[in-house]
Amino acid sequence: MSTSREQVLDVLKGLEAPGGDIVSSGVMRALNVADGAVRFVMEINPADATIYEDIKSKAEAALGAMEGINQVSIVLTGHTEKAPPPDLRPSKAAEPKGPQKIPGIDRILAIASGKGGVGKSTVSANIACALAQQGRRVGLLDADVYGPSQPRMLGVSGRPASPDGKTILPMRNHGVTMMSIGLMTNEDQAVVWRGPMLMGALQQMMTQVQWGALDVLIVDLPPGTGDVQMTLAQKAPVDGAIIVSTPQDVAMIDARKGIDMFNQLNVPIVGMIENMSTHICSNCGHEEHVFGHGGVAAEAAKLDIPLLAEVPLDLQIRLASDGGAPITVSQPDGPQAKAFQDVAAALIAKGVA
Repeated sequence: MSTSREQVLDVLKGLEAPGGDIVSSGVMRALNVADGAVRFVMEINPADATIYEDIKSKAEAALGAMEGINQVSIVLTGHTEKAPPPDLRPSKAAEPKGPQKIPGIDRILAIASGKGGVGKSTVSANIACALAQQGRRVGLLDADVYGPSQPRMLGVSGRPASPDGKTILPMRNHGVTMMSIGLMTNEDQAVVWRGPMLMGALQQMMTQVQWGALDVLIVDLPPGTGDVQMTLAQKAPVDGAIIVSTPQDVAMIDARKGIDMFNQLNVPIVGMIENMSTHICSNCGHEEHVFGHGGVAAEAAKLDIPLLAEVPLDLQIRLASDGGAPITVSQPDGPQAKAFQDVAAALIAKGVA
């Protein structure tokens, strides 16, 4: 017997919280009830953290006792609108806080772009699969919370299990261990979260997922220079970043901003990839530079950054990704896969994968 969203709300309305119950007080966000699992976020005032830890425990117990519910995941997140006045009294020096290494993960490699639509997720999936084919233990974290695409590209479906309600078991396919917020929501469900909730979800996917022993964790970042990129660099030691761009000037403008962001965050740039670099007509063999050519190579030379690959604009790459088996998996001996395989070999040689 399945439990409805309304039944879950009725239970939560019985739990008192500051300003009313959990539901009427407005602290609850992103409630998802599906397949015997209940997930939601409580956005709270950090000053009330102790109170809400107790409420969270009561909510977990009440929901876990419902018939048909076998998994409950509640995340507390919050921010203050105004910083408190500084405490000028002498106090013991605070312990320094910085990026913390994720247990079992040797290296973290971010794949980023300043602009959306340049094929960053396709590049991420293919590099991950190519590294796995070359004997590396690879994880792929889909950090594009608003537009997760890795479940489709890697052919993964279903919801991750959580034996204890805290640790999340990732999914695996094509030799790659993968986690994405897309596995926690319906495919057509929008994630309508503000910054603090988004950052809390990213931290949860980094630290509460049972990644196991990995040589490298590839992080597929969203476009832009916002909360996710900053949170990743501040919470975990990132060994390097790859910038993906198409050749045209508009894309390169945003790519330069991405490079500058990583420089400010003290994350080294491993290299650049020019995606959709050229198109070869399948009928006549004519080569055409649809988006121009050489823009990324020129920028890489200008900044003294390695150009890792020029990936062609090819229908087979798109079809393979949409079909759940990236081109490096579906056609590993084909010419379209070679660029990604060469990038994987170069990353291993550089010691960053």
